[in-house]
Amino acid sequence: MSGSSVNSVFYAESYHPIQAGSIDGTDILPHDNGVYRALLCSNAGLYDPHGDPKVVGDPYCTVFVGRLSHLTTEDTLQKAMSRYGRVKNLRLVRHIVTGASRGYAFVEFETEREMRRAYQDAHHSIIDDCEIIVDYNRQQLMPGWIPRRLGGGLGGKKESGQLRFGGRERPFRAPLRHIPFEDLKRLGIPPPPEGKYMSRFQVPSPPRRQSSSSDRERSSLKRSSMDTEEFSQRSSSFRKEDLKRRVVGQEGKFGRRSSMEKEEHHNEKGFTDKSEHSDKRNFFETQEHHHRRSSADRKDSHTRSITDKGENSGRGSPTDREEHTYKRTFRHKEERPDKHHRRHSRSDRQNETRSP
Repeated sequence: MSGSSVNSVFYAESYHPIQAGSIDGTDILPHDNGVYRALLCSNAGLYDPHGDPKVVGDPYCTVFVGRLSHLTTEDTLQKAMSRYGRVKNLRLVRHIVTGASRGYAFVEFETEREMRRAYQDAHHSIIDDCEIIVDYNRQQLMPGWIPRRLGGGLGGKKESGQLRFGGRERPFRAPLRHIPFEDLKRLGIPPPPEGKYMSRFQVPSPPRRQSSSSDRERSSLKRSSMDTEEFSQRSSSFRKEDLKRRVVGQEGKFGRRSSMEKEEHHNEKGFTDKSEHSDKRNFFETQEHHHRRSSADRKDSHTRSITDKGENSGRGSPTDREEHTYKRTFRHKEERPDKHHRRHSRSDRQNETRSP
């Protein structure tokens, strides 16, 4: 045996009473009465793991919780296990006569994911000052399982003298001696997995649900539909990216032109807005100027009329002035022929005086 596998371990995938009683899984003879009793029950088929009427629920969503305190109740256990998921069902095993707790229970969760979370995280946790162990439901999921009351089971204490190996708490050690493959094959004991050992720090995975043909068909249909949807989404995303690239390329080619057109449009729009604003402003200014001018003209005409009225009140009205000028001219015309007649008469008189 190589030195690298000295500290390695392995776990049992199926239960055999003789192998469970061996520290390295290579024994071919029972070494105590409990192993012998479990072997008889296994060969005679006296135990049916699926015949217990108290066992209910989905075994792939159920965990086994052991080493509980005898004072732990269902409420305390449910509160502690609810930290790892939604508890669907809980069964604390009690004595059939006294009703006292037997120190182990079965907890069913809503989903298998929650069960696996509790399987990994709740192991070696503390409930009511007791360190518990958590394992999967080997009663229904491990082939050939024989319970502890019939000499089988896993784990145990050294004081009892009935240690059982192959489980999560006490795995098989890598064998240090020669492995009797022929004898193990004759007894139907699975040999140790040569070259497939694990470390003690690695957590063994619980068995997964085996899908039937209908489930496989459904899963294949779901996968095909998901693949088609994913393909359509990818093709649409590729088309969008291609179109975006083309648009970006066209914008790169005609970006300057579009920017110039935008600037021209913006400038034209600004110019039109400015011209409209200036026209409106000029219109309002002309109206205001006209209003001011008309008001000034009105004031001037009003003042002129007032002054004219004052002058006319001192000098007389224009009709009076015209009549006065007419009378004056008429008088002057009347006076002028009298003066001429007077002059003519004077000359005649002088001539008469001069003539002898």
